Amino acid sequence: RLNRISPATGTYCKFWMFLESTLDASNAFLAAVISIQRHTLVFQPNILRIRFKRYIFYYSPLGFAFCYPLIFYLGAVIFYDCDDSQWNFELNMCGDTTCYLSNNQILATYDWIVNTALPIVVIIFANATLVIRVIEQKHRRQQTISWSKQRRMTLQLLSISSLYLVTWIPSIVTGLMQQVNATTSLYDIQENYISDLTYLICLLLPWMCIGLVPDFKKWMLKYFRRLKRPPNTIGTVGQ
Repeated sequence: RLNRISPATGTYCKFWMFLESTLDASNAFLAAVISIQRHTLVFQPNILRIRFKRYIFYYSPLGFAFCYPLIFYLGAVIFYDCDDSQWNFELNMCGDTTCYLSNNQILATYDWIVNTALPIVVIIFANATLVIRVIEQKHRRQQTISWSKQRRMTLQLLSISSLYLVTWIPSIVTGLMQQVNATTSLYDIQENYISDLTYLICLLLPWMCIGLVPDFKKWMLKYFRRLKRPPNTIGTVGQ
């Protein structure tokens, strides 16, 4: 709206980069952990009945998904020694020139591979293989595959995988290309168009999950029909 960052301060830019990076990474790691835990819930649910194993295989990974990105970006963004003159207050996200990305090639590469690419690959692979494992197990036990029963799970897992694939892969590819050979044109495309794709996860994922809840569509239809139904006017005539 203003064509510039407001307030134009390095502190604000650092806070914004820290907040967005932490939330993006936490979202990706949490989805990756849950995707892996689905395999345990489906094929080895008895493991989680033991308290010690429940803390190891269930609570600890979830805690890691929240704590690791927070700690990493506190060090990489907030406490990383850096000159505030790096920020460009006339570009989107202050120029997206966080010091560790431009000054530390090893740390920048680690961030892209471990904090961005790895969880996205795990999400896609874990959800796709879960569908395959369910089908193989039924086939191995010579059970008839009831596609009507498996349809909801298959749609949910494949839709989540597709959403992360479409929204994150372009950003990962262009980010890595920027690390190898940074160009102004590629930066403009990434910052003004491709990076905004990741916000689709926040907008679409909740509706995607709710839409696959059993009887959700029936409940919505009943709700809207009740809204459209004319009010009861019996006993109001002449008043």
